[in-house]
Parts: sequence; C-alpha cells; structure tokens
Amino acid sequence: MSNSPEVWRQEMENELKNNILGFWMEHTLDKEHGGFVGEIDSRLKVVAGAEKSLVLNARILWTFASAYRLYGTDEYLAMAERAYDYLLQYFTDKEHGGFYWMVDAKGAASQPKKQIYGQSFAIYALSEFHHATGRKDALDKAVELFHLVEKYGYDPVYKGYIEALSQEWQMTDDLTLSTKDMNEKKSMNTHLHVLEGYTGLYRVWKSDELKSKLAELITTMLDYIIDDEGKHFHLFLDEEWHVKSEVISYGHDIEGSWLLVEAAEVLGDEALLQRVRKVAVSMAEATLAEGIAGDGGIWNEADSKGLIEKSRDWWPQAEAIVGFYNAYQMTGDARFLEAAGNSWSFTNKYIVDHKLGEWYWGVDEALQPLVHEPKVSAWKCPYHNSRACFEMIGRLTLTIKETK
Repeated sequence: MSNSPEVWRQEMENELKNNILGFWMEHTLDKEHGGFVGEIDSRLKVVAGAEKSLVLNARILWTFASAYRLYGTDEYLAMAERAYDYLLQYFTDKEHGGFYWMVDAKGAASQPKKQIYGQSFAIYALSEFHHATGRKDALDKAVELFHLVEKYGYDPVYKGYIEALSQEWQMTDDLTLSTKDMNEKKSMNTHLHVLEGYTGLYRVWKSDELKSKLAELITTMLDYIIDDEGKHFHLFLDEEWHVKSEVISYGHDIEGSWLLVEAAEVLGDEALLQRVRKVAVSMAEATLAEGIAGDGGIWNEADSKGLIEKSRDWWPQAEAIVGFYNAYQMTGDARFLEAAGNSWSFTNKYIVDHKLGEWYWGVDEALQPLVHEPKVSAWKCPYHNSRACFEMIGRLTLTIKETK
C-alpha cells in the first residue's frame, strides 16, 4: 500500500463518520417502539417483528460512546444515550440481575438466559459510556455486572468462564451463542470478549479484584485457549480445557492477537506483556501465512483439510486491518504494514457498501456481495468496523507524530 499515514488516516475517518456512524444514525432508530430496530436487510428494508439482541444494543452503545469520546459531538452522545436508556429499561432483569439475551420488537424478554458473552459486551459498553461521559450510574452498573459474572460465570475449579446460565443464573444445557456454535461449556469467543469487557472496565475502575481477574484471564487464554505453537485459538473446549474443535478462525486469531496486547498494556504487568507480545506476533505470522488470499482479504475459517468455505465476512477484514498494524507497531516488520494496508484496500473495494451505506455482510468466492445476509441484525452491528476505524485513526496519528 502506497498511501501515506496521513491519507490513510483521512480515509478511515471519512469511513467512520460519513459511512458507518452516519448510516446507523439515519437508518436504525426504532421510532415506534424505542431503541433500535432488530434487523434490516441488505436493501435497507426493516424486518418487521425482529427480535432485538443484547449484543446489537450494547455494541451500538459502545460505538457511539467511543465516537462521543473522540469527537465530543452531540449527535453521537444522543445515540449513546438512546442505547443506554433502552438497555436499562428493557434488557435489565430487575428480579435476578444482569441483562436478557434477547427482547422482542416491543421490548419484552424473549430469550431471558444469561449468556456470559452478552454480559461482557454490556460491561464493555457501560465502561466506555462512563469513560466518555463520566456518568457514575453507568460505571456502577458495569461493576455490578462484573460481580455477577464472577459470582455465577466463573469456574473456580478449572478457571475461565462458562458459556451461559439460565435467567436465574443456574446451570443450563442451552449454552450456544448461535446456530453456528458448539454446545460446549467454554469457548474462545466468550473468553475473548470477557477479556475485552474487563479491559474496558479496568481502564476506568482500578480495582484490585478486577486487576487480578484480568491477569488471570490473560494467563488462562495463553495457557489453555491458544495452541501449543502459539499460532491459533482453540474455538471450543470442555470445562477441563479439553479441545473440542479443530476449526481455525482466522478473524478471531488476528482480533485476539491485538486484544490480548491491549489487555496486557492496560493491566500494566510488564512480564505478562512481554509474553503476550511474543504470542501476538506469532498469531499474526500464522494468519499472514495461512489466512490471507492473494487479493489481501482474510478467509473466514479452515480445518486440517484446508479452507472450510470460500466466502469472506466483514468482521475478519476489520480485525485484520488492526491486528496486522498492531504487529507492525510491535516489530517494525514491513510485511505486517503491507498486510494491514492490503486488508483495508480489499475491504474498501469489496466489503464497504458505497451505494447504500455501511458494510456488506461479506462477499462470496466470486467477490460478489452476500445480499441475502442482513445489513443490521443481532450480530451485524457497528462495532468491528467502527472499532477498526477508531483504532487506526489513533494508531496512524501516533505514527504521524513519531515520524515528524
């Protein structure tokens, strides 16, 4: 990629403000029932009666709180406050604590189970909202959730966090996040996002208990969830950490590589940070060697026989931009800089919807948009792509300063 850091930063800021944030402000408000609509198809038709997910609502809150923290713009604050108010009014389980996994279109609990992944995103979002606004009520809620996750979701015998509990925080057989996931007690995905939530909370709440839990979680991921060669995550495990899946998720590998570094940096443990950096570079190396197509895009998944499918989703592309640039910042290796630039070029060419706004779900083997997939849904949120922009704006700004 030949673009200068200044040009690249301008491209990321333009994408963030004019395409991603602008789209969500214009198209996603539920003016009938409050909050945000649960699903919009690729042609921008609202799917009537769609459920509203905790993940979508929390990610909208995180995105616009981050945007407000960066730019101080009233319209971003209004979006964050709308998400915050809806979260507290409709997702809160007033009897048992925590947040419901899904509510229906009108805001009644439709899937009241306590998915630890969802609670973690709420911690992440509430922490960021507090960071951006200074509102103590948001921090209090995040801390309360942290204690609930530790009380009910933590495994005191083998460490780590179980996937899900019933509405009453009791053991349940229904552990899966989605139809794509295995029904196992522990997953990489949940641990990665508990890590994310705890990192965000520790930024604004320097509790000794949280500090020890975050350090333990980083260590647990290094010891049990990353393979022995330090190249890939194990996706599903039982409660004793026996591996239950051979699938490699390149998007999660490159995302996790930089999130682990961020967590160790925020924690401030130099010895742990050195260990994490070594693994993060190793994971970025493996993704670069195995997971990148000739056009610069990142593949979704593989197993021991090779690629599982030839379509490419939006979120691994976003994470590859940041993950490779993070590896470049740690090593100075120009291959990682080139890979980050190629990831953005691929994304801008094939994944960004330059006509209707936001990003397509992905592209097929022929690089055609997956128009049967939604533009907004329980999982299609403004978080991976906005976060890639926030991260790159910050990192490129630092690069520009360092080269002057």
